[in-house]
Amino acid sequence: MEIARLDTETAPAVAQRLADEIALGDGGRDRVRVLPHDQVKAYAASGLGAITVPLEFGGPDLPAATVAEVFRLVSWGDPNVGQVPHSHFVFLNQLRLNGTREQQQRIYSEVRAGALVANAQSELGTKHVRDIRTTLTPAREPGEWLLNGEKFYCTGSLFADYLAVLTHLDVDGPLHVAWVRAETPGIEIIDDWDAVGQRTTGSGTVRFTDVPVADDWVTPFSVTFDGPTTYGAFAQLLHAAIDAGIARRALDEAGEFVRTKSRPYPDAIELAGAERACEDPLVVHAFGEMELAVRSAEALLAEAARRVDAADASLGEESAAEASLAVAAARATAAKVSVDVASRLPEVAGTRAALTATNLDRHWRNARTHTLHDPTSWKVQHLGRWAVEGTRPPRHGQI
Repeated sequence: MEIARLDTETAPAVAQRLADEIALGDGGRDRVRVLPHDQVKAYAASGLGAITVPLEFGGPDLPAATVAEVFRLVSWGDPNVGQVPHSHFVFLNQLRLNGTREQQQRIYSEVRAGALVANAQSELGTKHVRDIRTTLTPAREPGEWLLNGEKFYCTGSLFADYLAVLTHLDVDGPLHVAWVRAETPGIEIIDDWDAVGQRTTGSGTVRFTDVPVADDWVTPFSVTFDGPTTYGAFAQLLHAAIDAGIARRALDEAGEFVRTKSRPYPDAIELAGAERACEDPLVVHAFGEMELAVRSAEALLAEAARRVDAADASLGEESAAEASLAVAAARATAAKVSVDVASRLPEVAGTRAALTATNLDRHWRNARTHTLHDPTSWKVQHLGRWAVEGTRPPRHGQI
């Protein structure tokens, strides 16, 4: 049965309602590491997971600007839930770019019914993040393959219906994506994610041992970057939205804490007549600085989303580069702001905010962990190369 079809107005409204609901328990889930199975199911049932399905396959095909806002809102409620569907949307974009019509029809129809996709992309112990050793090797029957390898950072895998597995076609062949159902024999999904933050994203290990994969469940990957593309920009845009959501929630909780729990500093009472902590001019000024920073991150996010949509409407070398650069600026800014604001929270709220009972440190832990996904310093480098010499950014999934 298909779920509700959302549009540019209803999708953010649904995301806001979901965010309000999941925000009620995000601190408790973080504290004892309770995986958000019910919250992810609610996300899928809401129709949010199908908002990028193309019109020709029965979806609303909503623009990147709406998708980014959905991610920002949900991540305000719980950035763990916000990050879980990241790979879902990225690999549905991969399917749009490189899948056959039959493959698209098959997977999109399940997504419209609420199916979720997770990634099995990165690996531990390889030379770098794009060094992949997982392989599809020919099976006995023509058109059949056996998938073998081990992945880590498999965000959302514990909640997924499908796994999109980045793999070489044969040992030294080009990179492809194998689409496999999570319950397929030979797949072992291990709950071993143990990070300081983003603790409930289900981002641990997935092992593949002689997993059977038919030809029609394999799509090309390496060809994605043969020409101008917004593939990387779209993926990074959603990461920036997660960071922006974390920053806004940290600021909101800081304000609530100062209004309701913080005591004024004696000097603020004597010298500034502040009867409440939220009237202390130094505290107010700090909040003004943080509000300015968060608004800047949100504005850059919105501008980057517009650039991605513009490039998708008229794709070329220049428009793709402009989209990547705009997203690089948004991602670098949102990453810094989320860490900085979450770090300043106890500074403005006082010592009581540092007590473990408040669990306010989860905002910094979540920001610090998520922003490590890929180095924002390289995004600043690409912006600098563009500013100095007009050098376009490279084509890959991180820019």
